Amino acid sequence: MGQLPPEASGAAGLDVGIEASSVAAQRQIDLQGDTLRGHAARGAIVNTAFTVGLATLSALRGLVVAAFLSPGDYGVWGIVTIALGTLTWLKQVGFSEKYVQQDEPDQEAAFQQAFTLELAANALLLLALVAVVPVAVAVYGQHKIVAPALAMVAIVPAMALQTPIWIFYRRMDFLRQRTLQAIDPAVGFVVAVALAVAGAGYWALVASALAGAWASAIAVVRRSPYPLRLRWDRATVRDYMGFSWPLFASGVSLLIMAQATVITASRTVGLAGVGALTIANAFSGYTHRVDEVITATLYPAICAVKDRLDVLAETFVKSNRLTLMWGMPFGVGLALFAPDLVHFVVGRRWDFAVTVIEATAIGAAIQHVGFNWTAFHRARDETRPIAVATWISLAAYAIGPIPLLIADGLRGYSIGIIGAALVALAVRGYYMQRMLAGFRVLRHTLRAVMPTLPATAAVLAARLVEPDHRTPALAVAELVAYLVLTAIATWLLERPLLDEVLGYLRRRR
Repeated sequence: MGQLPPEASGAAGLDVGIEASSVAAQRQIDLQGDTLRGHAARGAIVNTAFTVGLATLSALRGLVVAAFLSPGDYGVWGIVTIALGTLTWLKQVGFSEKYVQQDEPDQEAAFQQAFTLELAANALLLLALVAVVPVAVAVYGQHKIVAPALAMVAIVPAMALQTPIWIFYRRMDFLRQRTLQAIDPAVGFVVAVALAVAGAGYWALVASALAGAWASAIAVVRRSPYPLRLRWDRATVRDYMGFSWPLFASGVSLLIMAQATVITASRTVGLAGVGALTIANAFSGYTHRVDEVITATLYPAICAVKDRLDVLAETFVKSNRLTLMWGMPFGVGLALFAPDLVHFVVGRRWDFAVTVIEATAIGAAIQHVGFNWTAFHRARDETRPIAVATWISLAAYAIGPIPLLIADGLRGYSIGIIGAALVALAVRGYYMQRMLAGFRVLRHTLRAVMPTLPATAAVLAARLVEPDHRTPALAVAELVAYLVLTAIATWLLERPLLDEVLGYLRRRR
């Protein structure tokens, strides 16, 4: 890992005395007698508890539903989520991040202006989703998607009504924010599992998405600190658009990337192949959960100290090291144990998806290195690099995963996505090195990989001498050994950082 500048240690952290206290007061952050750094550390615990718990719930939902749904049903759901869900990326242009970043004196007016923009964006999205349904039917050649796609459009108004969550996020009131956000996945889990067991097929997933979104929307509106009113201000619109247009461009490239992948897969490997890509992404997405927790926790604090590059350097390196303690071992472990997951949990009818699950897991582990780099650029109102990086990733997909998917099916795609992940890593390493002098992405990556090496070597060595007939007990024994060895290696390599974090949780300075 690259060395931090001398000023990026010790007192250069987020708790910068009177300055931190004044920032907290300005942003209505209730520190409860703690420092900004300590409050963020405690917030990370709250976010981790909620996010990991709900991510585990989501993963369990995926396993249960996969056990009752056929690959074809999963393929229909995959097309619906890609055809419609990816359009929502165009709407996610950073309005919430911009609202968190701003420091307007009248925060009620600032929220209502942001809500007005979000409502307008959702109205445009709703029209776009309705219009794209017949286009999706023609492109994918699947008439089964019409009814579930039209039903999913009803989620859009609920998304707009959840805007008041931004207020709690800006105030770093993580407990209230996460409690409200937990309603959606909790309700969705109950509905999805109940309907899947009852034989509802892909409608179990559609109904769970609708029920969760609207249950959350109703609860959020009832607890909003500010009334939901329309308030239009041209200066605010210009400010938001200047921040958001690169993120919109980034969303366009992500949309093209996802749509091109699913269209190509549906035409070359069929609905079952689309189902394989969907379930692989569902499993590998769990890799990023802790990173999302830390990034979400730190973003309001990063915005509060966005002009201090020394603080940003320390925050970026340490936060990413913390999240890599989870993301790298999980991604590598998922790749190692993907055959066992399929054979003993999901079912052998998914055997054809093992290779793509393994490759997607490795790609997710690589993508985890520096995963939160966009938060630092957003906080500094420098969003153009995000758009550039995403379009470079699109180009990498165009010359790698897509052609290989056409040429060699899921196996070719598996090779291509690992290459695309390496390209993305190089790009974000370049931008973070340019922002933060002293950061070196190669050293950072090597440090992230080291804790998994002893455990991976032990598992592979054990498999060389194991009997040919593999049992669930043997797989569980290997998994336990992998986890224990990884935990020991992580503690030995990262003990000073872990002690520092634990210190923030023990005391209030």
